[in-house]
Amino acid sequence: MTTPPHTAPKSAPSDAAPRLLSWYDHNRRDLPWRAKPGEVADPYRVWLSEIMLQQTTVPAAAPYFRAFTERWPTVRDLAATPLDDVLVAWAGLGYYARARNLYKCAQVVATERAGRFPDKEVALLELPGIGAYTAAAITAIAFGHKATVVDGNVERVVSRVFAVEEPLPGVKPKLRALAALLTPDERPGDYAQAMMDLGATVCTPRKPKCMLCPWSDWCAARAAGIQEQLPRKAAKADKPTRRGVAFWLLNPEGAVLLRRRAEEGLLGGMTEVPSTPWAGHAPTDAEIAAAAPLDRSWRRLPGVVRHTFSHFHLELEVVAAKAGDGWRMAEGLWVPVDRLGGQALPSVMMKVVRHALAHA
Repeated sequence: MTTPPHTAPKSAPSDAAPRLLSWYDHNRRDLPWRAKPGEVADPYRVWLSEIMLQQTTVPAAAPYFRAFTERWPTVRDLAATPLDDVLVAWAGLGYYARARNLYKCAQVVATERAGRFPDKEVALLELPGIGAYTAAAITAIAFGHKATVVDGNVERVVSRVFAVEEPLPGVKPKLRALAALLTPDERPGDYAQAMMDLGATVCTPRKPKCMLCPWSDWCAARAAGIQEQLPRKAAKADKPTRRGVAFWLLNPEGAVLLRRRAEEGLLGGMTEVPSTPWAGHAPTDAEIAAAAPLDRSWRRLPGVVRHTFSHFHLELEVVAAKAGDGWRMAEGLWVPVDRLGGQALPSVMMKVVRHALAHA
């Protein structure tokens, strides 16, 4: 017998937003970018935090946020610093296109808008690196204007209270429309943060704490006993694996050869240990020789460096050599090993460095 679909509520109770805001007033998270009760939110801090939190968890972003705001307390300070300094400070946070767009956005706001962020979504969307979610979040949290803010936490909450069983990502427009029905005119910034906190601390992906939820009495998924099954997600295709060889080359002074990646594309503008192109096959001896920064006798180090990007897995073998007297012929930047921490090395390259230091 076919099980009939669960019936979602056609509308939320009239006191849904007040109940959530009351819960938030007593249970709000203390986050470094969040204004205290009674304080006026700083648009720069809201913008910076939202960019950092894209594809990044709160615990991972928090120390970076503190470091950035201590070093660059205003958007004008950030815009005035060299891009390389920003990339070095960002290293390890991942998704490095965010750092380049962060810098571009800071320059636009500082030079073209006198250091002031626009307070409307449509104007914010014109700035580099700001999409629909970030524009709505800044509009609501920084300026107190009504905007529908939908992140992964909000999608989870909405899919459950309305028992939306269609899978992500195709159902995103429907979830956004339902979220808009819930968004109040009053305290939109607090409401947006309350929804985020509810999803992060109560309506969690696994084992949601329904007894603590201010909306548990009208949650359709809870009534049907399917809250842990939502939101449903379409099956993802398997990630392909790319392979390459990284070259650990030391000169007679004990410095290692690095180079800067092209500005556009994956890890654009970041510093790297030279390597072969990353392809779907293990590089041939000819490809390794063609990519090597110098013609040397390369020694293959034991083990493999593994890293996962959003769309593929990466496996890198590491080969090592001494540069010898011709080391100045190599193209790139020679950096003493004890100063590698001052370079804009992404996480995958830090893995290569650690691997080489352990085995070379």
